[in-house]
Amino acid sequence: MDNIINRCPEADTFHRREKEGRLPLTGNITKQAKFPWPEKPWLLSGRFVDALEAAAVMFAVKDRKGTGVPYITHLLATCAIALQNGAGEDQAIAALLHDTIEDIPDKTKARATIGLFGPEVLRIVEACSDSDTLEKDPWEERRARYIERLRHEDQAVLLVSAADKLDNARAIAADLKKDGARVWDRFNAPRDRQLWYYGELLKIYKARLEGKEGLVSELERAVTDMAKEPAEL
Repeated sequence: MDNIINRCPEADTFHRREKEGRLPLTGNITKQAKFPWPEKPWLLSGRFVDALEAAAVMFAVKDRKGTGVPYITHLLATCAIALQNGAGEDQAIAALLHDTIEDIPDKTKARATIGLFGPEVLRIVEACSDSDTLEKDPWEERRARYIERLRHEDQAVLLVSAADKLDNARAIAADLKKDGARVWDRFNAPRDRQLWYYGELLKIYKARLEGKEGLVSELERAVTDMAKEPAEL
């Protein structure tokens, strides 16, 4: 593959400039006049492109707990799951930004950034957040509030929430298979409470998330995989 790429004149120029330390800055690359924009209409608009950039920048220094894996992987996966299950653009953008209020320290700037994408995106992200303060309440309190609120949320919120939880559950199950029970040490609550939390969420999705049986079944499988791994090292 490298040989094929290196036969490209543009690649040769890139590598030469790279060695000489003369690479151009890549900021706002899609704003360049020569950027090859496809003809419209698009399936997702330029607003979605901006949301991708916002998510990548806001979470540029965060990783997934105890893994070193860039956190943007979770945001992209949540968005992909939502889109694969019928999300519209507002829901897709909310999926990209769903952790912004919880995890960005400056809550005023976080909300202002989300608000740039419209009131519906902000509404969904607010509903998917279990905390909006720098010093978070105890885990049990936050999760109990989230569960109770989710019982009354609409389909847009439930879809983004379920997509988020599916990616988390898949990641936990995969890490448990690879690293064993020490994975639970990364979290703010022990294994039995984590499984309780996912179990309660599953009940809500099964009862209230309409027409998304495949998504709910995937989450149930992931939670089952989490539970069957050994509880101790």
